[in-house]
Amino acid sequence: MALSVDLNSDMAEGFGAYKMGDDAAMLSIVSSANIACGLHGGDPEIMATTFALAKERGVAVGAHPGFPDLWGFGRRNIPFSAGEIERLVAYQIGAAQALSAYAGHPITHVKAHGALGNLTQQDETVARAVNNAIKAVDPTLICLTIALGHQERQARDMGLSVRSEIFADRAYTDEGHLVHRSIAGAVIHDAAEAAARTARMVRDGAIETITGKRLETPIESICVHSDTPSAVAIARTVRDGLEAAGITVRNFI
Repeated sequence: MALSVDLNSDMAEGFGAYKMGDDAAMLSIVSSANIACGLHGGDPEIMATTFALAKERGVAVGAHPGFPDLWGFGRRNIPFSAGEIERLVAYQIGAAQALSAYAGHPITHVKAHGALGNLTQQDETVARAVNNAIKAVDPTLICLTIALGHQERQARDMGLSVRSEIFADRAYTDEGHLVHRSIAGAVIHDAAEAAARTARMVRDGAIETITGKRLETPIESICVHSDTPSAVAIARTVRDGLEAAGITVRNFI
């Protein structure tokens, strides 16, 4: 049976005059894009421009909600209540729906960003809050979730559509969590290493941990972060490596 997988990246994460990543270059490589919604990054101009360019390139788009933390780029845990998280996520999905409709390229999925995303994997309460927001706003939206996490399991139980995601450029602990960015080796900068590892994980249907263990999981999407200096090279090398291994890159819609 032929294998296929989505290749996604987080985009539109600049703000005003501040640019983050080369979205135009990434949109020539990936099959889906997660668009920041204005709280950890992004603004109406950047969102509308990125949605329009994604439409032009035939790239599927989704909302990428995070904590309201421009200074920390949404990568710091903020102790909101479950209800507050639900409303923050609902607010950001609404912004993405509005700007994507304006650009004529409606969103199809939701992927939580940064610290919020990590919490959806590890914290049942946060996972349920994000899923509740998605279901309340538009239950037809696909939940793009971190593999082996609470959000993935809960979303399936709630009857939501789910796609399980791994990261090409991040190391994993033996528990299946992302290695904290403060630890050496947490971010994989070598494009060839990222590509070879990603192809193995998709082919084997398992995450490779930092100690060499294999954790079996469905793998339906691969993320390459767009904010690292070598992001474009990694994304291109990962896509080339997948295709060389006989794995088709296509969006999951």
